This record gives sequence, structure tokens and C-alpha cells, in this order.
Amino acid sequence: MTVLSRRHLGVLSLAAMAPAAAFARTGPDSFAPLVKRVLPAVVNIAVTETVNSADPMDALPPEIQRRFRERFNRKRRQVQGAGSGFIIDPQGYIVTNNHVAGTADTIFVSLSDGTELPATLVGTDDLTDIAVIKVSFPRPLPFVPWGDSRAIEVGDWVIAAGNPFGLGGSVTAGIVSARGRDIGASPFDDFLQIDAPINPGNSGGPVFNEDGQVVGVNTAIVAPNGGGSVGIGFAVPSEIAQRISAELREKGRIERGWLGVSLLDPQPGEAARRRQSGVTIGGVDRTGPASRAGVRADDMVMAVNGLPVDSAKSVIKAVGQTPPGKTVTLTVRRQGRDIEIPVTVGRRPANDQG
Repeated sequence: MTVLSRRHLGVLSLAAMAPAAAFARTGPDSFAPLVKRVLPAVVNIAVTETVNSADPMDALPPEIQRRFRERFNRKRRQVQGAGSGFIIDPQGYIVTNNHVAGTADTIFVSLSDGTELPATLVGTDDLTDIAVIKVSFPRPLPFVPWGDSRAIEVGDWVIAAGNPFGLGGSVTAGIVSARGRDIGASPFDDFLQIDAPINPGNSGGPVFNEDGQVVGVNTAIVAPNGGGSVGIGFAVPSEIAQRISAELREKGRIERGWLGVSLLDPQPGEAARRRQSGVTIGGVDRTGPASRAGVRADDMVMAVNGLPVDSAKSVIKAVGQTPPGKTVTLTVRRQGRDIEIPVTVGRRPANDQG
């Protein structure tokens, strides 16, 4: 990802500056009261995972691989990792990232008082990078409430908490820099961009608003050359993370709608030339839901449930949010005429794009 350098600003005279009273809000004198309230619900997560070591035969011709396969067996080794999370229920349910806990063999959680507890994996969703784990404890655990990320505005203060570089119980403060960021992680990208520094080990940790509510889950950073934070981080907004974590608690998995088509994004300038939006269907799975409903290759999807679409991602997102077995109405342009086709969506297979 490209990092833009900061523009040099000219020096302004004091007489030209607006008085402080002109600003609607200022930052708090201290975040200490907020931190004391929420930090007990933030946890450190340590995991071990078994991975395949490099196989010396991978670079050899196939016939030599077959001859020496028994001699050079692929070896497996354990690696350790660390991340962050936060307790959302006094019974011990914890939200973190899928890339922290999703493939772990063992998971241990450290509470703010140093107590270490084994955790079990409840469910994961790789497309939003959310996971839910659970610990057992004889007493109710401290927890933090969800907030409404839809109410967050660019420029609002936020606090990020977690376990950066293994330094548990760390907090940083900053502002929301942007909303709706697409970083190419999945078709469902809709990140909050924050400038509160987050680093390796912060993954899965919470982003709090000034009321101590979780409005995001730290997920990714811009790290040129594999380094630490440069002040650009991304968090899954709570409007997504809360819904996904609730479904994971209930079902252990996320079920998304699926059409069974391949989609072609418009080429640059194409939509302007034809003076319309829409997404062309490149191919149709003969056994998929779209085929059964009568959708054809070269149809152009203009809208899903009446909402216009202008990219493959917008179609995938609209259909993916529909539970399998429910019906979506596709407005399709075929040979210059718009028709509406109801489609009973199927269950999205792993790694499918349509």
C-alpha cells in the first residue's frame, strides 16, 4: 500500500488564527477515566499453531520427488503468535481477529490482572476477519458494550487498546481518519481508518469511542517494508463486527447468499460512455441458483432488490447479506430491455466470488 508523505504547511501568524472557542469540540483533558473503565475487559491472546515446514523436494522435478518422497517427508513445526481481544459478555465470550485465533491449535487468554485461561474457538469468519473465542471463569468477567459505528464521524476521537509487540495493556489515542475504506482484503471491506497507532499484536483489539463503547476491531495496518505503525490503521466497524460475532455465537459460522455467477466489472470509463451503471454477468454456474432462476451470461445486473449496483463487489455484497434460502430480485437488462428476476439464493461456498 502506498503511504502519502505529509505536505509542508506554511507558517501562519497568530493574528490570522481562529480563536479556540471557534471549534465545536476539543479533546478531553485526560483519557485516564475512560481507560480505567474499559481496560479490564481487554485481553491478551497467545496461540500456537502447527504449520508445514518447507519441503526440500518442492524445487525438484516431479519424477525425483516421487523417487525420494519417503526419504524427504514434509516436517511439521509449531509456531507461536500473539494478538488482542475484548470480552463482550460476562460469561467469557471474547471477540478477536480470525487471523489471530482462527487456525490455532491452542489459545490462551491473559486477563488484565494477569490470570491466564485456556480458550476454545466458538466460530470464525475469514471474510470479515472476525473470530469469537470463549473462556470459563467462576465469576462474571468485566465486559465492554458495543457502540454504533454508524454514528462515528471523521475527526472523532478514538482509543485503541491491546497487546502491541507483546506489551499488554497498552492504549493509544487518535481520530477517525476516514470511513468505508476498501483495502482489497475481501468483497466485504468497509473499514474505519484510524490514526491511533496500532502495531503487530494489536490485532483483534477494540477501538473505543469517548463513551467507552466498542466501535471497531483493529485488523490491519499500513506497514512499509514490514515495519510497525506509520499512523494508518484499519478497523472492522462495530455495525459489521457486532452482527458477525452474534451469528458466530449462535451458529459457529456465517452463512452468506450465493448466486452462482461470475461478474465482470465495467472497464474504466465504460459506464460513462454508456451513461448507465450495471454489472455484466460473465458466466453462470449451470447448477447454481441464478441458472435455475433463468439468469443468462451477458445479462447486465442493474439493481439488487431495487438498489442500483455499479461493481461486482456491490452485487456480491448485496447478495452475500441475504440469508441462504431467501429471495433477491435482480433487475437485469437483456437485449435493451429491463426485466426483474427473483432468485432464491444458495449458500456461498468457501472462496467463491459470486
